[in-house]
Amino acid sequence: MQLTVNGQMQLCNDDTTLLEYLQGNGVDVKAIVVELNRTVVKADDFGTTVLNDGDVLEILQFVGGG
Repeated sequence: MQLTVNGQMQLCNDDTTLLEYLQGNGVDVKAIVVELNRTVVKADDFGTTVLNDGDVLEILQFVGGG
């Protein structure tokens, strides 16, 4: 299936959870906020949120520094 992730088209297997997608792409799930189709997904729900064809993800990573 096809997703749009931070404005880029990505391919993903059917029945993939958000957590599986993030971990499979090397994303540190402890330091991000994810918006799925314009709705923020709680980190506790990453493992139960199943992605669907055409979904739009925005992944925001926190960056430390001064």
